[in-house]
Amino acid sequence: MTQTATVNYHVHKPEQQAFHLDADGIKGNLISPELRSTDITVLDARGDGISVSFDVDSVTFTDAPTKVNFSAERADWEKNYDTELTELLKKKLSAKEVIIFDHTIRVDDPNAVRPPARNVHSDYSEDGAKQRLIDILGEDQAAEWNKGHYAFINVWRPVDNPINSAPLGFVRPSSLSETDWVLLDLIYPDRKGQILGLVANPDHEWVYQSKMTPDEVAIFNIYDNDGLPSIAHSALDMIEDESIHTIRKSIESRTLIRY
Repeated sequence: MTQTATVNYHVHKPEQQAFHLDADGIKGNLISPELRSTDITVLDARGDGISVSFDVDSVTFTDAPTKVNFSAERADWEKNYDTELTELLKKKLSAKEVIIFDHTIRVDDPNAVRPPARNVHSDYSEDGAKQRLIDILGEDQAAEWNKGHYAFINVWRPVDNPINSAPLGFVRPSSLSETDWVLLDLIYPDRKGQILGLVANPDHEWVYQSKMTPDEVAIFNIYDNDGLPSIAHSALDMIEDESIHTIRKSIESRTLIRY
């Protein structure tokens, strides 16, 4: 089954481009580089004959019921959710060690501090991932992890209701060219990172899973030092059922795993 949606691709430019987050010290204030709105066709992973696997596509969708109430104070749920995710990633990816270093709750509301990310991107460039490894572990432990196989993995889950609008979509790595990527600076008030943006290409094959529930997750690869491709992703501007008016809410967890 296919759907249509709209996404915002990046564009190639001769100068270095950047996102400025919490710009001017204002939480949630985002200054974005130029984006180009593009209509796409997207395949539904629930459809017959559509196969999506982590080893091939750098993303998988799976059932993962949670006992966590995300409406409670963060201190009341974070430890329990970290335990759930650690067990999930050890089971699904055969991770030997899991470090969970960030949770971002996104709400599709103009006044939200963290709305869905509506640009086609991946969270780290290779240099950005290597620097983030040092940021998290320190130079000595990062050097030790570099001797083996590690990866940055994100886990995305709907919160409160099934997703009816702005679902998370992914570009199959096999359908893009290396020249589709553009290096972007990510500038925070206290640090600087690098991410990857994606420019439009009619060969891109988009996939998503329709009407995901809070008991389902998408697990996807951001950076793997053994070569599994990083996967470009974005919120998709589309609505599943016009008669449903729930607000899209999700939690995206960033993890570092060692195989």
